[in-house]
Amino acid sequence: MDIDPAPHPLAGRVAAVTGGARGIGAACAARLAAAGARVAVLDLSPGDPPPDRFQRCDVSDEAAVGAAFAAVREALGPVNLLVNAAGITVRARALDMRAADFGRVIGVNLTGTFLCCREAARQMEGRGGAIVNVASIMGFSGGLFPNVAYNTSKGGVVNLTRALAVEWAPLNIRVNAVAPTYVETDLTRGLLADPDATARVLDAMPMRRLATANEVAEAVLFLLSPASAMTTGHTLPVDGGFLAV
Repeated sequence: MDIDPAPHPLAGRVAAVTGGARGIGAACAARLAAAGARVAVLDLSPGDPPPDRFQRCDVSDEAAVGAAFAAVREALGPVNLLVNAAGITVRARALDMRAADFGRVIGVNLTGTFLCCREAARQMEGRGGAIVNVASIMGFSGGLFPNVAYNTSKGGVVNLTRALAVEWAPLNIRVNAVAPTYVETDLTRGLLADPDATARVLDAMPMRRLATANEVAEAVLFLLSPASAMTTGHTLPVDGGFLAV
């Protein structure tokens, strides 16, 4: 069996992690660094501890994304790996959702993911690389609570992942995604502060618990590592069985 047993499977690689200052993104940045990658965090503010490189970036701004990836290349070298973890939500009933709020969520979660994928792929072209997008179980589900903009954006991320995987396979660029269930982060903290909402979430998952950011990061590491060399175009649920019900 041709399996790399190295404890640092990403040694020598340059990884960019959007939304890497907190939550799932921060867990991914830390895990990739532990696996040997040099990590650049792209976010609106730096995390703690600081990565090899912090680059302020609004992922919904095309010019800002281009400048951020150029700065990472200048500081660390061409990007080989990308994790798109930047995301926002505006929770509202569809009947009450403002078009501006809907557009803002789509701009960060879906358009921002595309822009960062494109910039990373431009640096990977001729070298190859791997991308993991952070989707959600809500990319496959209408959801437990009203969250139309977020759910729509994550469904888009799932199919964006497929489309880019097909287009970029000849360039030796793999594109996959993870679909986490509910994880206690800044994005979910308000919702999960309601005991009734938390109970409803847990009842929907056969494993009856929330995921941790570190568990999502381990799935991301697998999809970026040589262990998944023949895997592209897939979205891996990290969901405690939510989508199996």
